[in-house]
Amino acid sequence: MRYKNINADLFIRNRKKLVNKLKPNSVVIVLSNDESQRNGDQFHPYRQSSDMFYLTGLDQEKCILCLCPDHPTESLREIVFTVQTNDSMVTWYGHKYSLEQAKEVSGATTVKWLDSFDDTVKDLILRSENIYLNTYENARFSCDVASRELRYAKGLKKEFPLHNYERLNPLLTEFRLCKEPEEIEMMQQACDITEKAFRRVLKTTRPGIMEYEVEAEITHEFVSNGAGGHAYYPIVASGVNACVLHYIKNDQRLKNGDLILLDFGAEYGNYAADLTRTIPINGKFNKRQKDCYNAVLRVMRKATQLIVPGTTIEQINKEVTKLMEAEMIGLGLFTAKDVKEQNPDSPMYFKYYMHGNSHFLGLDVHDVGTRQVVLKPGMVLSCEPGLYIKEEEIGIRIENDILVSENGPIDLLKNVPIEVEEIEALMKGKK
Repeated sequence: MRYKNINADLFIRNRKKLVNKLKPNSVVIVLSNDESQRNGDQFHPYRQSSDMFYLTGLDQEKCILCLCPDHPTESLREIVFTVQTNDSMVTWYGHKYSLEQAKEVSGATTVKWLDSFDDTVKDLILRSENIYLNTYENARFSCDVASRELRYAKGLKKEFPLHNYERLNPLLTEFRLCKEPEEIEMMQQACDITEKAFRRVLKTTRPGIMEYEVEAEITHEFVSNGAGGHAYYPIVASGVNACVLHYIKNDQRLKNGDLILLDFGAEYGNYAADLTRTIPINGKFNKRQKDCYNAVLRVMRKATQLIVPGTTIEQINKEVTKLMEAEMIGLGLFTAKDVKEQNPDSPMYFKYYMHGNSHFLGLDVHDVGTRQVVLKPGMVLSCEPGLYIKEEEIGIRIENDILVSENGPIDLLKNVPIEVEEIEALMKGKK
């Protein structure tokens, strides 16, 4: 484990929140993520299910959590199951949790080996009326391969067809939206590592190198500072590539005079940072680039102040759109008269700014929660206006991570260079 230990009290509190929301006579079953085959006899690097991690802190495959708070036997009200190790497994694959270690990490009342799961869970289910199961519920994502949780749900419904089945996802979404202090600490650490990576990029970016060489500098800094890796595939987009919102090929050569858009974030303890900056490859913005950059920066600063309790991402997006539209008029992309005469179903701004300003952030880089959720203290959002002028090969996005608080927005990336003059000075080695 690369990240520092998280006190098990966090996961105990998280489970208590859930238990307090369950219907009487219920059982909860949460599974760890599958190991995903890469090729041959290789797996992709393992990443725990965000919900499983949120409830247990267990960062290992083949773990299961069962909660049955009304069970007459106290030791069976909260159980973690983990795979039993043997000498051969340790020799080939290294350390796995012992029962004592799984209990220490999760704070669970009872920990059992996985081979006792089937008999134990049958007892829990037959004493319950409601079965809470979890599946991925993200309106923006679909996958051809059924998750372990979905496969398990289908099998369980065949075996126990007369029980009442409940969705766990809405409850976990409610809890995960507002971060506990320990979670904010992990996110701040991810942001601090991300800042170090950006400062490294400012020192090493130059004309003639490849986009993937810039990516390598970021990866180096992440791994050197104990991050688990990238929270998402990094975007290193130079020139016109910056106008492709999810560009991840990172295989083009950097050209003198172009800008490069960098969208990346470290993952620390499974918590994500999400930073975007746009810098001049040769270390100097030309006048047009500077004007466009400062236009986005002005909007970003105003948008940050909108991230307060009581509003929604949907409302923020509408305000940011108006701000960006005004800046586009100032940059000569269209006129106020054009806006008055535009087709409302095809607004002028959309050609140059086609995404929202914010998304929730946490254990997932696009974390749980919809645009209609009312913001509360403890929520963390991105703030990322952009401007994409494809015909000029200019793509600019500026993004920081903002914690909602009663005392105003708190910028978790406030120390990352953002002003034109500071970026240019750092790239020239003046700071």
